[in-house]
Amino acid sequence: MHQIKNIIFDLGGVLFNIDYHKTISAFKDLGIPNFDEIYSKTKQTALFDSFETGKITEEQFIAGLKKQMPSHINYEEIIKAWNAMLLNLPNERVEFLKSIRDNYNIVLLSNTNETHITAFEEIIFAQNGLKNLNPLFDKVYYSSRIKLRKPNAECFHYVLNDSQFNVDETLFFDDSIQHIEGSLAAGIKALHVDNSKTILDFFDTNYKLKTIIL
Repeated sequence: MHQIKNIIFDLGGVLFNIDYHKTISAFKDLGIPNFDEIYSKTKQTALFDSFETGKITEEQFIAGLKKQMPSHINYEEIIKAWNAMLLNLPNERVEFLKSIRDNYNIVLLSNTNETHITAFEEIIFAQNGLKNLNPLFDKVYYSSRIKLRKPNAECFHYVLNDSQFNVDETLFFDDSIQHIEGSLAAGIKALHVDNSKTILDFFDTNYKLKTIIL
């Protein structure tokens, strides 16, 4: 087996703590009782896909949501509900990322959107003193900026090519099983970070992958 030299990390649910239920609950309170049917961790409608791949603006995204809720709901209320899922980046994971770079090339690959990027950058600046996530990685890939999203194979191939990673030496971490399946279909080894563990559980005290998981 080839030695792992490169690691692709997902953001939400792997490094940054999120809670989809907070956003689902917030939108139900705003008048979309079936919000969990149009958006969740495992599925979403074309409106969300378009926003995550930079095909529509925040204004167009909000307008699309407003069509499905009472007319008195304002722009700020919708933004607050959309960002409700974003919690925090634990400092121990910041230190983990700083240390692991001694052993691996690491990049971030996140399905996200410009509204969330603004919001979580404000959170990490307030809580961690970081203006953005760029200093923690060799490169950061946001779906809204590369115009590609997981689990599409094209998204994974873009990251491999842009970062000049050998696929046989690369490992991907994500908390969504459909993204794990997409990575494997693209030929990239992948590990699922489920609710029973955190990303730190996959590494030893020297910030190297535990051999048992490979």
